[in-house]
Amino acid sequence: MLYPKTSMSDALQYLTEQLDSWRKAGTFQRLRELESPCEPIAKFDGREVINLASNNYLGLANHPKLVEAAIEATRRYGAGSGAVRSISGTMSLHLELERRIAAFKNVEACVVFQSGFAANAGTVSALLGAEDHIISDELNHASIIDGCRLSRAKIHVFRHRDVAHAEEKLEALDGVAGRKLLITDGVFSMDGDIGPLDKLTELAERHGAIMMVDDAHSSGVLGRNGRGTVDHFHLHGRVDVQVGTLSKAVGVLGGYVCGSRDLIDFLYHRARPFLFSTSHPPAVPAACLAAFDIMEQEPERIEQLWTNTRLFQEGLRANGFSTGRSETPITPIMVGEAATAHAFSRALFEEGLFATGIGFPTVAEGKARVRTIVTATHSREILERAIEILTRVAKRMNIV
Repeated sequence: MLYPKTSMSDALQYLTEQLDSWRKAGTFQRLRELESPCEPIAKFDGREVINLASNNYLGLANHPKLVEAAIEATRRYGAGSGAVRSISGTMSLHLELERRIAAFKNVEACVVFQSGFAANAGTVSALLGAEDHIISDELNHASIIDGCRLSRAKIHVFRHRDVAHAEEKLEALDGVAGRKLLITDGVFSMDGDIGPLDKLTELAERHGAIMMVDDAHSSGVLGRNGRGTVDHFHLHGRVDVQVGTLSKAVGVLGGYVCGSRDLIDFLYHRARPFLFSTSHPPAVPAACLAAFDIMEQEPERIEQLWTNTRLFQEGLRANGFSTGRSETPITPIMVGEAATAHAFSRALFEEGLFATGIGFPTVAEGKARVRTIVTATHSREILERAIEILTRVAKRMNIV
């Protein structure tokens, strides 16, 4: 049967108009196609370039042990689980991974979600309701923001990393009905700075608030063997809800929430992404288990990540780049306007380096940047070449 060719209806014409405005402003982005493993030098759109655009912090995404574990699990259990976790989709590998993460994070229990976004959004929206209050850093991740909105709780935003402002918000809620949740990123994904979790935890304890941290960009980066900001600040037993990811330093896919046994059992019953999404295929938890083995057995990977980070950031600053307030391997190169950031990114790609331009609404207007992330597997030679390319193109474009 032949179907007529579809065209944009009048009702959707506004989409074309919006896309045209982005093209005119120079902020329209085309997806680049990865045609190789995610490595320091990878093949995108048919050409090999230095890859500074991935979250593969420890270089585990194509590690042979993870690949072997995924293949073996697929052969043994099949390609998929066949159902959501709450029906028949909870496999022994899923439970083994949850126990492993709980032990790694020094908590009673853990639940794994299909993505880090689902973990944040599903947890916040499950824990709170319309009568409750959320005190949230203004630069928290979009998944936290969406979870806050889905919960229908009243949202109180404090200035970025401003502990005094967060305290003002909490003090104003003393005696007000409803639960209170204080939430922050552990490492902020656009700026690479570390949230003041130690001071915020003290606030939460004083005001009877639930303390929650999103450790997506801290997992595998901060703390002993990559245990995250709770370990980094020595806060074990004091942070009620810890969110992490399996999609970045762990190198695979998914998110997780750690905390008390009751918290996890509650999320098993009420977190909608957990209840209504088919569970990970066996290859995913198997590969994640292999990744945690490597993280515990090879701490030198994290040491190399930080050595590379210092080398790269010092090189950028020596050549006149502004790297904002970064304290981690996330290194923004601040350029100001979104059109400039995207043009810089395109020019870098033509010279053999992939780093993503980011502008409004992902970041505030006037604070556009090209975001770069180094990994443990970038060699000194590659990083020095990257600095040379960045500097040469930036000078040509009058960015430095």
